[in-house]
Amino acid sequence: MTNGGQRIATSTGVMLADPAALGNPLQIAGESLFDPTFWAARGELAAVSGGRGSAWFVGPAANPWVLRHYRRGGFAARVSKDRYWWCGESKVRAFAEWRLLWQLLQHGLPVPQPIAAWYRREAVSYRCDLLMRRIADAQPLSALLLLSALPESSWRAIGLVIAHLHRAGVDHADLNAHNILLDSAGAVSVIDFDRGQLRAPGKWRERNVRRLQRSLAKISQLLPPDRFTPAAWHAFLAAYHEAG
Repeated sequence: MTNGGQRIATSTGVMLADPAALGNPLQIAGESLFDPTFWAARGELAAVSGGRGSAWFVGPAANPWVLRHYRRGGFAARVSKDRYWWCGESKVRAFAEWRLLWQLLQHGLPVPQPIAAWYRREAVSYRCDLLMRRIADAQPLSALLLLSALPESSWRAIGLVIAHLHRAGVDHADLNAHNILLDSAGAVSVIDFDRGQLRAPGKWRERNVRRLQRSLAKISQLLPPDRFTPAAWHAFLAAYHEAG
């Protein structure tokens, strides 16, 4: 067991899993867990909208998970949509995100629980996938802003969570309004830690915050002016600096 996960060889690759979270029946399924057709045959598959990658909600309604297939973006996607250069198992993107999520959970941070990760090596490249527990009753900040303005308390709650992540040394590689979730009680979670890392304090914190601000400004361009106001951003920053 490493970082809460057990390394399991499959017929075509390697899986890193939390056996207790999987349960025996699904653990036996092995790499089929990362095949959408496996879940579709069980009547437990629904597509997740948004993002460049392929993602699905899978599993029974009482215990839902998220399955994500890693896809490349930018210029690299022209060469291959989902193949990454093989640089050793320690560099596999799904495994790296697994380990980071597990560490953050141990510190009580509001991130998804990793269930299982898997890769399949193909000569000098590999493909990979990740299963995580779905955060219950939560929607992205970007989706909520489409519906209505958020109260000051929500902006402060977001600021506090980002400050706690930064204080723990978490550099989120793509902090934007799509990767921040709020549930019906106002609790904040952060998702999508692909390429994230733990770092000493530095300018990366400011870059994270600026990236979030740009994201909010972009998605609010065509929305009513009350959705992202200077007062809202001030509330975010005030809570962020108080906690940090």
